[in-house]
Amino acid sequence: MFVLIGYLIVVGSVLGGYLLAGGHMGALFQPLELLIIGGAAIGAFVVSNSGKALKAVVQALPSLLKGSKYTKARYMALMALLYDILSKARKEGLMSIENDVDNPGESPLFQRHPTIANDHHLVEFVTDYLRMMASGNLNALEIENLMDNEIETHHHEAMAPSHAIQKMADGLPAFGIVAAVMGVVHTMGSVGKPPSELGQMIAHALVGTFLGILLAYGFVSPLATLMEQKVDESTKELQCVKVTLLASMQGYAPSIAVEFGRKVLYSTERPSFSELEAHVKQKKA
Repeated sequence: MFVLIGYLIVVGSVLGGYLLAGGHMGALFQPLELLIIGGAAIGAFVVSNSGKALKAVVQALPSLLKGSKYTKARYMALMALLYDILSKARKEGLMSIENDVDNPGESPLFQRHPTIANDHHLVEFVTDYLRMMASGNLNALEIENLMDNEIETHHHEAMAPSHAIQKMADGLPAFGIVAAVMGVVHTMGSVGKPPSELGQMIAHALVGTFLGILLAYGFVSPLATLMEQKVDESTKELQCVKVTLLASMQGYAPSIAVEFGRKVLYSTERPSFSELEAHVKQKKA
């Protein structure tokens, strides 16, 4: 929703200012210039990215029209789930959560928090490290190093669509110049025409530069920035899990371990201590 609102503001401000200055909309309607710029940019985009990156971009674009799923309610559900699992492990031993870890889809602990249970990647991250904790073969430092490497890999992979879109945005002004130069070349080949016609042809050529810059900084580059923000939020969620599990391995009680996880969240989504405590107790009951 905010993406569409932002685009409306960009278009309204640019075209509104142009019209108020006495400009004519017909002069900006240059579909061939748009074909040159858009076609060249898309072609370069396809050439410069692998099939995997192109697929990731296509999958990421629809999510930009939706609000962020990383809300306070989601984080509270995640920490309540971790609290339930760690409490069971503390009372009954780590082997007691073996069935929950091996079959999270059938685990009452996971099903109590459907928001988290339906996120396959997050559930896999949680269960993999709980399984390692239960095995007892790795210490906290080794698991922390492994977690850091996996989170870094996740972040690098998730950033691929953002980088691809940003590079496309960086090239759009140059393709706008290409379209403008081609328009100037066409104009220079028509020097025998009346000055009024030559003036229109030059104006049409300059629209290419205008379109390239507007598309780059008003439309495409903001998408790359939004993608990057969403990746940062997904990485923060994994860091929350990491800190909570490591605190448990260090011997802290589940209530303290989830407090460690709460502290790493962004302030805009971080629940207060009393909110989290009340939520955890309610879910446990």
